[in-house]
Amino acid sequence: MAKKLVIVESPAKAKTIEKFLGRDFEVKASMGHIIDLPKKGLGVNTRKDFAPQYEIIEKKGKLIDELKAASKRAGEVFLAPDPDREGEFIAWSLKHTLNLKDPRRAVFNEITKGAVQDAIKKPREINEDLFNAQQARRVLDRLVGYKISPLLWRRIQSGTSAGRVQSVALRLVCDREAEIRAFVPEEYWSITATLSKQRQKETFEATLITRLKDIAELNGDENSTEGEEQPAPAALNGKGPRKEKGRIKISSKEESDSILSDLQGATYTVLKVEEKEQRRQPNLPYTTSTLQQDASVRLFFKPKKTMSAAQQLYEGIELGARGHQGLITYMRTDSTRISEEAQAKVKSYIAQEYGQPYVGQGRTAKAKATTQDAHEAIRPTDVTLTPQAVKSHLTPDQFKLYNLIWRRFVASFMTPAVFDTVRVDIVAAQYIFRATGSNLKFPGFYAVWPREEDEKLLPALTAQEVLDLHSLKPEQHFTQPPPRYTEASLIKELEEQGIGRPSTYVPIISTIQDRGYVDQEQRRFTPTWLGETVNEVMKKHFPDIVDTSFTAEMERKLDDVEEGRQSWTEFLHSFYGDFKATMEKAEAEMNRVQKPVEEMDELCPECGRNLVIRTGRFGRFISCSGFPECRYRRSFMNKTGALCPQCGGDLVERKTRLKKRVFYGCSNYPTCNFATWERPVPDLCPNCGGLMVIPRGRQDPVCYTEVVAQQHSSEEKPQQDGNKSLRATRKKTPSSTENVEATSTEPKTTRRTSTTTRKKVAASTTADEPVTARSTKTRSSKTPTRRSTTKKTSTRTSSRKKVSAATSKSATGRAKTAKAK
Repeated sequence: MAKKLVIVESPAKAKTIEKFLGRDFEVKASMGHIIDLPKKGLGVNTRKDFAPQYEIIEKKGKLIDELKAASKRAGEVFLAPDPDREGEFIAWSLKHTLNLKDPRRAVFNEITKGAVQDAIKKPREINEDLFNAQQARRVLDRLVGYKISPLLWRRIQSGTSAGRVQSVALRLVCDREAEIRAFVPEEYWSITATLSKQRQKETFEATLITRLKDIAELNGDENSTEGEEQPAPAALNGKGPRKEKGRIKISSKEESDSILSDLQGATYTVLKVEEKEQRRQPNLPYTTSTLQQDASVRLFFKPKKTMSAAQQLYEGIELGARGHQGLITYMRTDSTRISEEAQAKVKSYIAQEYGQPYVGQGRTAKAKATTQDAHEAIRPTDVTLTPQAVKSHLTPDQFKLYNLIWRRFVASFMTPAVFDTVRVDIVAAQYIFRATGSNLKFPGFYAVWPREEDEKLLPALTAQEVLDLHSLKPEQHFTQPPPRYTEASLIKELEEQGIGRPSTYVPIISTIQDRGYVDQEQRRFTPTWLGETVNEVMKKHFPDIVDTSFTAEMERKLDDVEEGRQSWTEFLHSFYGDFKATMEKAEAEMNRVQKPVEEMDELCPECGRNLVIRTGRFGRFISCSGFPECRYRRSFMNKTGALCPQCGGDLVERKTRLKKRVFYGCSNYPTCNFATWERPVPDLCPNCGGLMVIPRGRQDPVCYTEVVAQQHSSEEKPQQDGNKSLRATRKKTPSSTENVEATSTEPKTTRRTSTTTRKKVAASTTADEPVTARSTKTRSSKTPTRRSTTKKTSTRTSSRKKVSAATSKSATGRAKTAKAK
């Protein structure tokens, strides 16, 4: 009897499924997609209903032959790629490429024995609507990228690209940067009183919130949010003062001093004590975007790393006696729905492990218009497989992510946490101070989910009680601009705007980084010159493509194709007419414009004409305005406006070669090797007149000597050691254990590496080279410690060279051998 053939995407998935199905089945992997649009050429016939011209992916020919042979041997063929648009496309391509007559489509949301066997028993046909939605997306993205990108090459530089979704993500980053640049900070002050019950040492703090005459107006506003968790007071929220009716706003030191004068000798009396019971609800189970966001914030995982670990957990883990099985459900989903069977199991588990009082109903959320509710939320396939039970079978990254998913899922079906909260209003002169406290009464879901805040207890107070004042502290603040996007917050913004889908978030983030459109500094995105230039061109010539509403509407129309409400060709026709007209107009306008040239105030050292900043194949560079008569050129460096504390040269922005981490070094390198991870600012320290920098994780500049002192205490002081390459490890960031091949000199830490690793680390200057960057002359600018000594170097010459500690022993050995000979 012929075996039945099951084809999935990956070998890991095939290995797991094969153990569930037994000897009557053969399981093969397609290794992802087997066909795609051609790498060269549009590959879409716009005159014949956008017919795509698919080609077999390079190096997949042998695999396809193997799959064809296996399908001919098989009595029945099941196509079991992932249960989404992309999986349906792979199933369709397998059917047509392998010439399968009547393949069955097996779909499962989790890779467990029961789910896989059930899918084989209840197969379906290939969903043409689901396939067409993916095909429409692929063709749409090809039309946009292939048509616009060549215009950017001619207008800006080669290697630039545009994309239907990546360009919107870039615009969000650029728009946020524009907001920050336009932001004007406003000064405000807070006044905090440290109080206690009379003749007692235990103190608590209360913050000035209003004047006595305005308390009714303020309480009237706050009554509208009764029972909700109160925001932090103005002095604590880190952004700016709360703008509520009746709340006092102190705009200057003069106003603060005036209030302090009014409070001189005042009696602090309890005006009102208000006690409430407050319930805090657990979060919903994870979707793709919320998992990526939480993993970024809690685990410091990049979205790509998160999805890689999730893929491994989904496809299957060897669990010893339990066998090979998937630990989580499908990880590309925008639904928070949980199956009734899974709900029953988790409630039973909670009752057994924590008791019936902890069993909740499970939160539900109204599905968004863009939600594809075919899948469940991300959850454990078996809630009894606790993180600790499977820890020994998982890698550290897999364990951390599974622990997060398991706890979030279990917590979502537990009861709310209950707090006893107290709010005390205290009157002094004509002013009102407020103190708040809370005490956890019943943990509820906090039994499995970690709490982020500590309890804030207040002493037992009664109305009209007089308190002792210990201190009165005025504090100056400035409103802060909106924060730059992190990977997590950018994904959240894209989701809220209805842009992209669970499978596209990682490629979007990766693309804008790989293209050099954004840099990451302190884990936040800043647009590069190239990114801002591309964004401006796109906004001017292709406003619809970078419009969030337009892009979200395209996503909704793709959903219509998936649901069968519109054909995929109708959708593309409705888009392409206007797009073609926009393209023709843009081509006419952009062909008349030359690449931007920015004039400088500096004169050419060779001919005396003005220097200009040009854009070439490798980015911006400086050259003579008299080109081609004068061929002077040099690398372009982003100046910070600050001067080097060692030699007075300009401090410029540079990047490490491997992971493109931003650091700041002296423009006179290698003569001067000063470098720091902290961003320098032009202002000088008011105390010592020295360099000021903005440390990572902070907004305000501090004196560089303070940073060095802190680094001394944590053994992370930047050191200069001749011409060694300098490296750093960011604390609390797991992904920072990188081998840095330095561009210029870099800040150094005490992190130890093996001898082999150290030998691989070499220093070189940032090229940011013009078109001629490959010439041999540029090699001489690299740092002298780049292990460039050859076997023919004499002993006398070698002994004079400064070599790195990693190679000093081997260099000395070679020198002694040469001398002996």
